Amino acid sequence: MTSKERVLTSLNHRSSDKIPLDFGATPVTGIHVLAIENLRKYFGLPNMPVKVNEPYQMLGEIEDDLASILGINTVSVPPRKTMFGFPNENWKEFKTPWGQDVLVPGDFNVTYDQQDDIFIYPEGDMSVAPSAKMPKNGYFFDALIRQEPIDHENLKLEDNLEEFSYISDEDLQYFNKAVRKVSGLEKAVVANFGGTALGDIALVPATNLKHPKGIRDVSEWYMATLMHTDYVAGIFEKQTSIAISNLEKIYETVGNKVDAVFICGTDFGTQTSQFCSEETLLTLYGPFYKEINEWIHNHTSWKTFKHSCGAVEPFMKHFIDFGFDIINPVQVSATGMDPEQLKLNYGKDLVFWGGGVDTQKILPFGTPKDVEQQVLNHCEIFSKDGGFVFNTVHNVQSNVSVENLVAMLNALKRFNGETDFF
Repeated sequence: MTSKERVLTSLNHRSSDKIPLDFGATPVTGIHVLAIENLRKYFGLPNMPVKVNEPYQMLGEIEDDLASILGINTVSVPPRKTMFGFPNENWKEFKTPWGQDVLVPGDFNVTYDQQDDIFIYPEGDMSVAPSAKMPKNGYFFDALIRQEPIDHENLKLEDNLEEFSYISDEDLQYFNKAVRKVSGLEKAVVANFGGTALGDIALVPATNLKHPKGIRDVSEWYMATLMHTDYVAGIFEKQTSIAISNLEKIYETVGNKVDAVFICGTDFGTQTSQFCSEETLLTLYGPFYKEINEWIHNHTSWKTFKHSCGAVEPFMKHFIDFGFDIINPVQVSATGMDPEQLKLNYGKDLVFWGGGVDTQKILPFGTPKDVEQQVLNHCEIFSKDGGFVFNTVHNVQSNVSVENLVAMLNALKRFNGETDFF
């Protein structure tokens, strides 16, 4: 099978010749720049600065030479602009707090305070307040809350809608060119067109806006889903209308050259429970998820990708009813997220994209043998009758040893009937 055939077979819940592998196709299945550099060194690849293609989490671009060695079966079509509102272009050098030389977009502009914490700016505009901060000893950015005083009796929908707009000709041309570039590679094309994430707390602070209005404090946003339910529903209704209009134009531009689309990264789970009730999920989020998924399934061949961390097993049946095809990251360490039960109860309807190895304890802190055993066990469970794309539970972080990363990759190769690296 080609890489594309392997992924599509799994997406259609059929067994393929090998478990397909994704790293880097989405902002929740990537690898930190430091881990990428360590992998390049391990495999003896040319010493070159890694490109930071997702600066919020400091995820790196996996160049073709490394992707080929790892056996990655996917390619990414990301948005034209980063989460800070500037495009990935005009690359320049940057030294990270941990001493790594990387390449960053030209408008990746930062300042330092007296503690050497790093501050980054929306659209690279240093004349406004910074929108995120990387602590001196940190490895990624945290959003800064810039919420202005709010009159809760006079909330305006347009304030929380200013980042959602009808797609520009420039963005349509970008997606057309980006999809054409990768569609001939015989790999599964995973696109992130943007605009469809309902209430994602990574996006609520609006790190891409210079002067965000509305409810932008994460804690206040969560409270608003109960205190101002009609207001939040109004935002979702208008956002969904704009999103579907944009998807119509995007589909006219790229057609079915795309295999899967990243719909949202809205988290509904903590380590032990859910952020909201099932009633809130069903009445506030459900109708709009259904509308987006139904439009996609009625007009395209795209599969839809839903990300949610945490203990979301009680919500799985609803994700299916909402029309999602793919669930990620499959946080196996959370309460109720037992791989065997997930596969048994939901494996006929949901593709598990992730869950290959726990990234909280096993991958960063376990032994290579621990990593190997969990990968083999999870591959055995999730790959039965297809419906599994291997990825870790969320992004590979900076503190993972290359020995554990190689143990993970070797275990997958072994399960797929291939020989180990070296």
